[in-house]
Amino acid sequence: MALSSSSSSSLSSSSPIVALFVLLFLTGTCSAKLSENFYSQTCPNVFNTVKSVVKSAIANEPRIGASILRLFFHDCFVDGCDGSVLLDDTSSFRGEKTAAPNNNSLRGFEVIDSIKAKVEAICPGVVSCADILAIASRDSVVILGGPFWNVKNGRRDSRTANFNAANSGVIPSPNSNLSDLISKFHDQGLSVKDMVALSGSHTIGKSRCSSFRDRIYNEGNIDSTFATAKQSKCPCTSSSGDNNLAFLDFQTPYHFDNNYYNNLINQKGLLHSDQVLFNAGSTDSLVLTYSMNDKIFYSDFVIGMIKMGNNKPLTGSQGEIRNNCRVLN
Repeated sequence: MALSSSSSSSLSSSSPIVALFVLLFLTGTCSAKLSENFYSQTCPNVFNTVKSVVKSAIANEPRIGASILRLFFHDCFVDGCDGSVLLDDTSSFRGEKTAAPNNNSLRGFEVIDSIKAKVEAICPGVVSCADILAIASRDSVVILGGPFWNVKNGRRDSRTANFNAANSGVIPSPNSNLSDLISKFHDQGLSVKDMVALSGSHTIGKSRCSSFRDRIYNEGNIDSTFATAKQSKCPCTSSSGDNNLAFLDFQTPYHFDNNYYNNLINQKGLLHSDQVLFNAGSTDSLVLTYSMNDKIFYSDFVIGMIKMGNNKPLTGSQGEIRNNCRVLN
């Protein structure tokens, strides 16, 4: 149907307004997405600043790189990558630090504090704690010999924490079976391949005796010499030596590589949740692939990290940019 001259004139006069509205809508939509260039104008030195602190921390204690990476996992698995895991408890606020998977277990908070202080000094009120944790996790992997990837930024910090969710089992436990792992990663939008690749983060770091005691004393799919060696520092009696530590990858514990998968093939996975990845199941072929080709492992690990880091972020005007990662503004 043809427009009348009056309708055509009205539409023409309103076109700039409509165009402006569409432009603002699209701009708002784009700004709500994570971007590799998010801080290119507002804080261009953020990456060098984060890296310098992480590098110094790892030089002082190589294990801390794995601890920072684990912090990121535990943050993202509870309501997305929003920095909620960094919040301290107060008299009127309950954070996630005392939830069962985190209590007396998560480490690296002081490193994040140090990074935040240095970033605030050059770009006050600009960079979120959630983004700092994402960048520091990448840098930890790279400094320890693993792959590089461009971190997408633009996350905002949550104004809440979710102790109940953190305590509910959404974070996979060291005793998880294969179906549990597949299900819990699927709930985060991650595939089976993502799960097996991201489990390769256990190529660095340590675990407490209480997390692997049952495996080294009661499971059959474990190398006997390996089990005996671990038993020497992890007594069978519950509560005895619970906090004694063992490397997750005894071969190259401070180097991010694919030896973790070789350990699984040789039945030398430290945790039950490690060895289930190679136990005559559906993920055996992936373990074999990663054990033979570190480039494929690195590629899939990076894909998984980016997907996990993009999980339900707060963006735009959601949340806040905390001044101190431990407390709400």
